[in-house]
Amino acid sequence: MTVTTGVPTTPTVPDPAALDPVFAQMAAATVGQADALPTLTAREKTFLHITADVCQQCLGLPFELHVRAGLRQGVSTADVRALLRLISYDTGYHAALAALERLADVEERLGLPRPDAEPLADELVSTGPDAARSPLPEQVRAALTDLDPAFLAYFELQSRMRLPDGPGTLTVRERAFTTMSVDVHYQTLGETFRIHIDRALRGGATVDDVRVALAYLGQFGATRAWQAWRAFHAHAADAGWTATPAG
Repeated sequence: MTVTTGVPTTPTVPDPAALDPVFAQMAAATVGQADALPTLTAREKTFLHITADVCQQCLGLPFELHVRAGLRQGVSTADVRALLRLISYDTGYHAALAALERLADVEERLGLPRPDAEPLADELVSTGPDAARSPLPEQVRAALTDLDPAFLAYFELQSRMRLPDGPGTLTVRERAFTTMSVDVHYQTLGETFRIHIDRALRGGATVDDVRVALAYLGQFGATRAWQAWRAFHAHAADAGWTATPAG
């Protein structure tokens, strides 16, 4: 991971308190409560904030504030670019492209160099017989096969372009939490939500960690989070996920 130390003090961004001091109080209290939740890393929190910005296309002041906050926590713009490449699968490439355009603007404003990225191997972007095998889990492949072969081929391409061990990639847990959050923002709380929670659990997260991640998402829309909690409890009951007993 490339670590960026410090963020230039100029050019500045508007102070939310100057826009509305009472709103700034409310926002600070909300963010403070969310940040006090245990187990999430600073990287994970940054990725969840930026994913929310992309899904809701809040690419002005909120996006820049979150990128700057990430830089202070050691999350480089190369890390943010890796995130945007990952979530474009679920957010749609058009939404991720708008965020990349805005990120390039932030980099220019802060005097940060445009990070280099290693191109993907030919077999990862091929759709022909020379294409690498997709790492799609078999249960996902079976479900997509039942839906439509062309849609399965699309998913296979997207999946192999996002191999978990490529250069500059996110951890399995980071990937799972961000894709879970996309489900919450878009309210796709059925099969894909469960698959992404399963991925988090396979990636080393506990059920308690997943619950904390869901609780953190409340700040991005309480009514969406409410529905996500309903879906989580239904999936947990069906799958037998159990949290650590209180006390």
